[in-house]
Amino acid sequence: MVQNTGNRAVANRPQPWQMLLLATIGFALCFWAWALLAPLGPRLRDDLGLSSFEQSLVVAVPVVVGALGRIPAGALTDRWGARRVFPLVAALTILPVLYLGHLADSLAKVLAGGFLLGLGGTTFAVGVPFVNAWYPPARRGVALGIFGIGTGGTALSAFTTVQLADAVGRAFPFDLVAACLAVYAVVALFLLRDRPGRVTATGSMVSRTALAMRTPATWQLAFLYAVSFGGFVAFSVYLPAYLTRAYELGRSDAALRTAGFVLLAVAMRPVGGWLSDRIHPVPVLTASYGLVSVCALVAAFEAELVPVGTAAFFGLAAGLGAGSGAVFALVARLVPAERVGSVTGVVGAAGGLGGFFPPLVMGAVVSIAHDYTWGFVLLAVTATGAGALAATAVRRRARVISDA
Repeated sequence: MVQNTGNRAVANRPQPWQMLLLATIGFALCFWAWALLAPLGPRLRDDLGLSSFEQSLVVAVPVVVGALGRIPAGALTDRWGARRVFPLVAALTILPVLYLGHLADSLAKVLAGGFLLGLGGTTFAVGVPFVNAWYPPARRGVALGIFGIGTGGTALSAFTTVQLADAVGRAFPFDLVAACLAVYAVVALFLLRDRPGRVTATGSMVSRTALAMRTPATWQLAFLYAVSFGGFVAFSVYLPAYLTRAYELGRSDAALRTAGFVLLAVAMRPVGGWLSDRIHPVPVLTASYGLVSVCALVAAFEAELVPVGTAAFFGLAAGLGAGSGAVFALVARLVPAERVGSVTGVVGAAGGLGGFFPPLVMGAVVSIAHDYTWGFVLLAVTATGAGALAATAVRRRARVISDA
């Protein structure tokens, strides 16, 4: 009888793949909400009479709020667990989504709604420690890479937002996302489970965040992720505007091409994690940043979109995606389990902030010089620096920890 009861308990225990699937779906839905404003950037520019800088500000505000919000979200997840935090964040994100869809009709209102919409971007710091706890070290790279597919919510937004707004009405994409978030919040509340026996962080959120910031590896990981994921976010939010201005594409065409970029970057994220499990994150990072540097220099010359420009952007997507997956495979190797959430919050914030500044810089440069070249040159230089950091200081730190 005792043995049968034990067998039933094991059979009813949530499986890691089930929890990974639930977390990835929630991450994708929240990122879908987080990215709703970017595809509508050109329309908002025309409807509200925005300048290039104001348009860039509208699409960048949710990015920076979502980035900074990851710091408390990660610390709260270490303490409360994703079972509580994930459905709560999904439910709260519904409010700014509906506000933007029905009430925001001025620059000030859109900025206010975008500020609150940043909440959806915090779910990254909720899901990483959750998935990390469910998988053994040898499989965390690919598991976190699969979870990272949730960033494809930005592709879902790029594919559907403009088309649905044109076909049904401006508010419909927002209503659809709000409904999906509501369903997920209820499902997650009943089905999402933290791993039994997970290590619960002690101390206040402030002290745990301060400890994460004092962890030696945190700032190196933060810079690497700011380049890889920050570059991905920057292209996701600014590429539609870039393609419509630099190549005079239509809005729908630009949105679809951006979605292709995002899909490739998302698909390469688990590849980066898988390669990191098989070899090591450091060589994967070095190769990824090298590819980004070369392709950014090619894009700086604004060659014909087909085939050279398209190849350069696809190369950027592949390098940024694989690099993002490799960074968090490295987090799993360098950071103690009870601090993964707090460190992920800081590193994730750096990634989001890495996506905040390039659109603003590009918008300012275009307004002054009517040229995009220097933005791509700066990306190439930054990616080269990230590759050098990974190949030197990060490699040494990883070797010390593996030898300990």
